[in-house]
Amino acid sequence: MDRFDAMQAFARVVETGSFTKAADTLHMSKTTVTQLVQQLEARLRVKLLNRTTRKVNVTADGAAYYERVVRLLAEMDDAETSLSHASAVPRGRLRVDVPSPFASMILVPALPDFYARYPDIQLDLGVSDRMVDLIDENVDCVVRGGEPRDQSLVARPIGDLQLGVYAAPAYLKRAGMPKHPSDLGGDDHRLVGYRWARSGKPFPISMLRGDEIVDVQGRYALTVDDGNAFLAAGVAGMGVLWLPRYMANEHAARKLLRPLFEDWCMPTMPMYVAYRPNRHVSAKLRVFVDWVVELMQRLDGN
Repeated sequence: MDRFDAMQAFARVVETGSFTKAADTLHMSKTTVTQLVQQLEARLRVKLLNRTTRKVNVTADGAAYYERVVRLLAEMDDAETSLSHASAVPRGRLRVDVPSPFASMILVPALPDFYARYPDIQLDLGVSDRMVDLIDENVDCVVRGGEPRDQSLVARPIGDLQLGVYAAPAYLKRAGMPKHPSDLGGDDHRLVGYRWARSGKPFPISMLRGDEIVDVQGRYALTVDDGNAFLAAGVAGMGVLWLPRYMANEHAARKLLRPLFEDWCMPTMPMYVAYRPNRHVSAKLRVFVDWVVELMQRLDGN
């Protein structure tokens, strides 16, 4: 038994949840993958996977072993590339999860630049605003906004998003133009709230002008947990909303959204990349994180 092939086969079965899918991605037969996993279990004298006719589940021992195997495979892959001329171009599969507006407006349009630099990296891109368990879901890193809450992860700051207050012209025609942030707490106005996945509560709003601070309180017409839906609700005239300026700029230029309270300011929203702690960070993860930092710097410069 080749232990490297066996560990690779086991890891891919865990990731795909299927011997057949694992075999396809490894360009092996299903029989070979099955035999490799069985030989690995025999060597370890531990059951790593529970198999049924419909599903493959990892056991508790298998999950613990998988976490170590993934790190070992990454180290072996990086060690091999570091000994060859190909080390200048990191390679391999990288699993990333990013917020939906950041993906559609910032990251995906810039990916041709990333692939021009690193053509041998395969990105598996998850697009969501939900909480992601990096270990259980086998994700290498996530890009998120707000303050990092999971202290078990390494969180690298990548920049700060400038926020603004906006409303659709149709909404302002119906509800009237608010003169002061406190007006949003009255009966005439409604808010659209972004609901944080980790708390289930709308994002709190504070506005500052000189020494004056206003914690905006108001009634929500709608709360959502997806950034693209949040923006769409504002454009549809559902209420007043708070947006990162990069999300609002195009819609403001097309007069689909109108900025409010431009003499007021809001605290910026920090952005970060989070990944599992490990004494060894693979080359492909390192260059991706560095590239996202550069991408955010270009965004701040616009």
